[in-house]
Amino acid sequence: MSKHHSTDPHLPSTEAPDHEIIMDADPTELPESAFRELADDEEYRPVMHPARDYAQATPYSVGLGLLLAVVFSAAAAYLGLRVGQVFEAAIPIAIIAVGLSSSLKIKNPLGQNVIIQSIGACSGVIVAGAIFTLPALFILQGTYPEITVNFVQIFLSSLLGGVLGILFFIPFRKYFVKDMHGKYPFPEATATTQVLASSLGSKAGNSGQAKTLVIASLIGGIYDYCVATFGWWAEVITTTATSWGAAAAAKFKMVFTCNTGAALLGLGYIVGLRYAFIIFAGSAFVWWVIVPLMGTYGSPEITAMAPEAIFSNYARMIGIGGIAMAGVIGIIKSWDIIRNAVGLAARELGGKSSEKKEVRWQTDISMKHIVFFTALALAAVLIFFWVGVIHTFWQALVAWVVVTVIAFLFTTVAANAIAIVGSNPVSGMTLMTLIVASAIFVGIGLSGTSGIVAAMVIGGVVCTALSMAGGFVTDLKIGYWLGSTPRTQESWKFLGTLVSAATVGGVILLLNNVYHFSGPDALSAPQANAMAKVIEPLMMGGDTPWILYMTGAILTLLLNWLGVPALAFCLGMFIPLHLNTPMLVGGAISWFVGSRSKDQAVNDARRDRGTLLSSGFIAGGALFGVFAALTRYFGFEYSNPLSFSTTQILGVIIYVALIVYLISDSMRARKK
Repeated sequence: MSKHHSTDPHLPSTEAPDHEIIMDADPTELPESAFRELADDEEYRPVMHPARDYAQATPYSVGLGLLLAVVFSAAAAYLGLRVGQVFEAAIPIAIIAVGLSSSLKIKNPLGQNVIIQSIGACSGVIVAGAIFTLPALFILQGTYPEITVNFVQIFLSSLLGGVLGILFFIPFRKYFVKDMHGKYPFPEATATTQVLASSLGSKAGNSGQAKTLVIASLIGGIYDYCVATFGWWAEVITTTATSWGAAAAAKFKMVFTCNTGAALLGLGYIVGLRYAFIIFAGSAFVWWVIVPLMGTYGSPEITAMAPEAIFSNYARMIGIGGIAMAGVIGIIKSWDIIRNAVGLAARELGGKSSEKKEVRWQTDISMKHIVFFTALALAAVLIFFWVGVIHTFWQALVAWVVVTVIAFLFTTVAANAIAIVGSNPVSGMTLMTLIVASAIFVGIGLSGTSGIVAAMVIGGVVCTALSMAGGFVTDLKIGYWLGSTPRTQESWKFLGTLVSAATVGGVILLLNNVYHFSGPDALSAPQANAMAKVIEPLMMGGDTPWILYMTGAILTLLLNWLGVPALAFCLGMFIPLHLNTPMLVGGAISWFVGSRSKDQAVNDARRDRGTLLSSGFIAGGALFGVFAALTRYFGFEYSNPLSFSTTQILGVIIYVALIVYLISDSMRARKK
């Protein structure tokens, strides 16, 4: 084979395969191989040419990314705690980046837009890690006034957790992003990538995809905004709206519900029928087997509850145990990957690395630097626990070991969950972390209010680390599809984490001072209240549902033995039924539009158009979801004159109309 040597200073100095050196024009849309598995001899070619340099981290992209990180960190923390609604920031930020680059007429903006999105998206993952755990300290402070918490604890918990999440995930990037290409659906990354790629068509006269995405975004966004703000039709349709359904719920504790939102329908389409069905099966098992059994044969206290209360207080705990065991199994199955990552670090530290220099779009931060910064971050965590939280060195050391082991090992679980369903079960894994950590702390004499503070701060570190690991796999997959430099994304992610952690810490303290987290008019903070409910009996003495956790763990072992993807099944057990049903509907639509023709090329074109439309639904739902939350915050209240039964009927009709639109528009596609 002949070898090409380029004199272009922007090309890598090492030899590269022929397909990477040929300097053809950048494509004007995502390659058709972006969302499918590659053949054995096939290489993925991203939008930005692997051998070219592109503007990525510039004063414009970094400055705008940091600004959006501050704005969305404050907005997400405020809205998540004030109205109990947490929104994903990645897609709205991508929309803003594309809109601004178009308005400012920035040349070749794609690389810069990826960095804007990557830095800005720190807001969502840091907020989730912080508000799911740390407000629990303020909640419990109402009962135990001796509990104290300050800005430094909140800030360092979020910052160090975010930094650990970044550092722990980088060694696994190639496995999840490159090696598993086409094997995972990556729903949120798909939608965000479609948004960022929509800017390609305008310059090449190929604006059809951008137009389709915008129209679908408007339809999905306005649809979700109207149902959330005005309630003209039911956001959740339920069998309890009928007399027979109400009787079944009261007597047998059986209920069927479905969220009618456009964003969830689009999410299900991208996830696909296989995983959507497994997730729904987990939900059906909990809601139609476990809940009725508990509601019929449980204690009088349980049998008096509504099905939703039985799920929240008891049955969902089985899902938490299942997720934890699925994580352990995932760690065991990923052991070769973990060992290889550690081995690579050891070889590089010893100066014996056999790794060839990668081309630009596959270059990570040096493993030597990763090891050094990981050691530095872990030392900072130990000092923080010792000086700022626990004050006894050997107890701080035990806490440090718990955090290090759990955060590192569960990194792959968080990334796996995001890759499959676009939803990180971080609250479930954090609850399990709190339970394990609290049991250990009580065993070493760390209990009471000091144990509560230690467990919650440590839980905040783990929660943020897992949230970051799950969110970061989305950023890096977007970069892989489009052709960004991983090292650039990885480097600037730290700065976004720092800014987001400082913003979130300030917002949490401000909200506590103004509104408070406990009392009659307290902020809702649903996840933090759940954490407080779990941690109090563990540290102050009380009952813990170990049997339910063990049941979930045993179920996961059986599922794994039968070959069923246990994590997806247990996610279904943990996530409410009304959120899983539209996933199944969307997955069924994806199967339907992609299998009607005898010509596979036609099926592929239809499925791809449906993916674009679904990405629009997700993008519009995310963006208009922010508007809906702001509308509620500013005090707008709409008194809906329609009856409950009428809104239920309208919900069914309009949801069916949305499904028909998605199917019919997808079927319009023609093969290329």
